[in-house]
Amino acid sequence: MYQGFYTLASGMLTQSRNLNVISNNMVNVQTAGYKNDTMVTSTFQEEMLYRTGRHSKGNPQELGITSKIATASRTYVDYGQGSFDPTGGVYDFALSGNGFFCIRTLDGEERYTRNGSFAVDSDNYLVLNDVGRVLSADGQYIRIDNEEFSVDEKGRITLETMVNGQLVTRDYGTLKVVDFADYDALHREDNGLYSTDQAQIPVTQQNETAVIWQNLERSNVDMMEEMTAMMSSQRALQSAAQMLRMYDTVMGKSATDVGRL
Repeated sequence: MYQGFYTLASGMLTQSRNLNVISNNMVNVQTAGYKNDTMVTSTFQEEMLYRTGRHSKGNPQELGITSKIATASRTYVDYGQGSFDPTGGVYDFALSGNGFFCIRTLDGEERYTRNGSFAVDSDNYLVLNDVGRVLSADGQYIRIDNEEFSVDEKGRITLETMVNGQLVTRDYGTLKVVDFADYDALHREDNGLYSTDQAQIPVTQQNETAVIWQNLERSNVDMMEEMTAMMSSQRALQSAAQMLRMYDTVMGKSATDVGRL
């Protein structure tokens, strides 16, 4: 009977963790570039069950493998493309295809993101607010002192002006966009950032990846799916809690009433 406590308690802990993952998805449904998380459950400490005779314990017969404990195996990130939201903002960028924008954080570390909701700081450098400055393809900061610029699909930021009757093109730099061979090796951090020790793969020169100017990539979270998963997880959690209360009642009876017999 005590084995039921392990099964139910581990189920409650697992469902509680799953609800945390679902809640985080729902909170970030409006966060630009956010990628959906899915928690996968597994079992722990599998054991083989045997059947033996009531008197003779020889020649046991295998019945099957069981596990008393459920646990969270890992959390997978869905890196699927989100839809595009035309904002008209000159500092808004989205990526169509694979890849990540590169940000140098306030700590001097390089991090990667799909969130292209940029701005300029007091020194006119392109930044991701509260995170750090955006890097160009040559690893430098991008300084923009005129909002009349334009951006092409390769992420090149230019400004065309007339000087002495001639059209002059000023190059502010090209957004650094990189990809990685193994997305499972990416580590998710706060503020929609990712870190990894993998080698960077430049992608702005590939036809399948394009920078979409004056747009933001929406989160790829499906709100209806998350609400359905949340209700299912809550019901599983409540059922386990009710069963635990029943176990507690039965164990109390066995320790008091049955014990007196």
